[in-house]
Order: sequence, then structure tokens, then C-alpha cells
Amino acid sequence: MIIDTHTHVIATDTKKYPLAPLFGKQSTWSAEHPLDYPDMVKANVASGVDKAVLVQASSAYAFDNSYTADSVAAHPERFTGVFSVDVVAPDAPAKMRHWMGKGLTGMRIFTSGSTHAAQETFFAEEAAFPAWQLASDQGLPVCMQMRVVGLPLLETVIKRFPRVRILLDHFARAEAADGPPFTSAAPLWALAKYPNVYLKLTHRPIEQSMKGKATPEAFLGKAIREFGAARICWGSNFPAADPPLPELIEMARKALSFLPQADQDQIFCKTALALYPALASAPRHSGARA
Repeated sequence: MIIDTHTHVIATDTKKYPLAPLFGKQSTWSAEHPLDYPDMVKANVASGVDKAVLVQASSAYAFDNSYTADSVAAHPERFTGVFSVDVVAPDAPAKMRHWMGKGLTGMRIFTSGSTHAAQETFFAEEAAFPAWQLASDQGLPVCMQMRVVGLPLLETVIKRFPRVRILLDHFARAEAADGPPFTSAAPLWALAKYPNVYLKLTHRPIEQSMKGKATPEAFLGKAIREFGAARICWGSNFPAADPPLPELIEMARKALSFLPQADQDQIFCKTALALYPALASAPRHSGARA
């Protein structure tokens, strides 16, 4: 069973779902090769992906999670969703409850990315603490879209809210070209001691593992030794990633081929089920419907 924990959907109907990208810059991929949820279902079926987590496309919709929620509602047997809110806004907890009421089971905080090179720090401000507290109280996993430079500040949040399960999207864009012991990624390894910190393995860290002095077995192997397979989950980043979905799956399979099958199964499926129990409770679905 394959569960993809990092996918994005973009509506073809821009009147019903108007574009309003976070930080004012739309991502290139969402403009040039967007994918709506019916086509996501078709791509998953064709590629052998059983279930998927739809992550709010912040670079297209900012905090309007309507299309993600509607996509999950259309295919609850296949999808769950991750929403985004302005965590420093006074109404952040109310907005979180609203989207949770729509069936979304995770939250994402976008602090840096391809459309915003700067690393924002608002996630650690006191104004954001009510949002973190609600995530802690509700058992809501939180995806962090950020860079390695911001991890020491994130550690202050981790210490304050030790029950919140935090997923670092793309390994926080850690670099690996320097080779073992991967000193440039030291802030990432420093978080391994916190049992509530998880890594999301996408094409970005896999590509890093093939640069310079790095190899997949060395870089990804270190990540697995530090965090354990039970705290690592696979995500394609489809369709934001350039390769087609089957190639992204094959890339991950090849990169992790040095691992025992049990660890591979953990990363491709079991960690996702632990983080998003809604996927475990929904029946497995082998066909597509629009």
C-alpha cells in the first residue's frame, strides 16, 4: 500500500476558487501545470497510489482552503487534507476549528518556499501560541514549510508544545552535497531527539542525496538512523515537482532500496497512517470516480 503525504490540487474553476497566493506570488507550477482533484484521482490510480494527503497550495490560495476541503469531501475514501490559516491572527483557533469541521485533519504553516525565499519567524511569536495549543489539544499534525536556518527557532516551539507532531516538509530543504557527516544539515539532526518531530521525504531531499559527496544510502540512511523510519513519511510533491508521478515513486523506491522492506513499508505507508488516522479508517479504494 502506498500513501502519498504531499500532493496539491488546483481548481480549473477560478471563479468559484479564485487565486490569491500567499506573499502575493503564485507558484510557477500552479500556473503552468495545475491539477484538479479528478485528475489527481486518475493519476493516483494509474500510478498505484492508494491514498493521498492533499496539502493546501499556499502559493495559489493562501488561507482559503475551500478547494482542498471540497476535494476531500468528493473522495473521502481516498483523500484527507491539510489546511493553512494565519496562525498569528486573533481568530486562528476559530479558523482551525472551521476547517477541521470540513474534514481536514492536518495544518500547514508556510514560512518559506519557492515563491518566498526569506525565512519568516512569525510561527514562533506569542500571537501564534493559541494556534499551537489547539493543535496540541486536538492531536493535529502540523507541517512546516521552512528552511534549515529557521530550525533553531522552531526548537523553541517544540519545547513549548512537546505534544504537537511536527512534519518538516522536504527535510526543511537541508543540503547534503558536503557529504558525511552532513554538517550543513546539523540543525536538522539536532531535532531528532524530540519524538514529536517527523520528516517528510520528497524529491527534494532525494535529489540532495545525489549531489556532491552525498549518496542516498549515506544521507537518507543518516536521516533514518537519527529519526527512525517510524518518523519518516513519503510525499511526492506532485504536481509541483517536475517529474510525473510514476517517476517520483520510482525515484523514491530506488533511493530507499538499501533499506529492509519493513522500513520501506513504514515510510511509504505506516507512518502516514499514524499521522492521519482518517486514511486508516476510510475504506481502501481501487477505482476512480469524478
